Amino acid sequence: MNSLLSRALELQHAARELMYLGMDGEPIYSDIFCRQNKEVLVKSDSLFSVKSSDIEEEAHLCLALLMGYNATIYNYGDKERKKQVVLDRACNILELLPASLLKVRLLTYCYGEVYEESMLQEAHSIIGSWDNEPLTDGQTEIIEELKNIEANPYPFEEVEE
Repeated sequence: MNSLLSRALELQHAARELMYLGMDGEPIYSDIFCRQNKEVLVKSDSLFSVKSSDIEEEAHLCLALLMGYNATIYNYGDKERKKQVVLDRACNILELLPASLLKVRLLTYCYGEVYEESMLQEAHSIIGSWDNEPLTDGQTEIIEELKNIEANPYPFEEVEE
């Protein structure tokens, strides 16, 4: 595995750990929480300007960046701009990606940012094609993640006047 892909996968893993910190019932200590937040933000920022000419590697990179920036509490005033840049990059490659777990993961995290109905429909269409085989852990995980985003569309909300 090349170093760019391994760095992207490492960031995905670190971001996932941070997102689910404490969900196992273990206490969350502030020093660990702050250290993990800083680690994920530093990794995200170090990969932000890197691009790949390989479609799948670029998809992993975009996914890692979206996960990383969403997981962190820190914002030096440019996080939303960086997420928008990553979303633009992701949209450029989504059409080129084959239907796969990677595509569903990227669609899910993009949908969680923009709530674009076509992304949700495409993710569900790919998930629907998995019916004939037993689900992998990764497939089960992303299905649950998508359900969670659909059920809790924060920070997107309609304000009634």
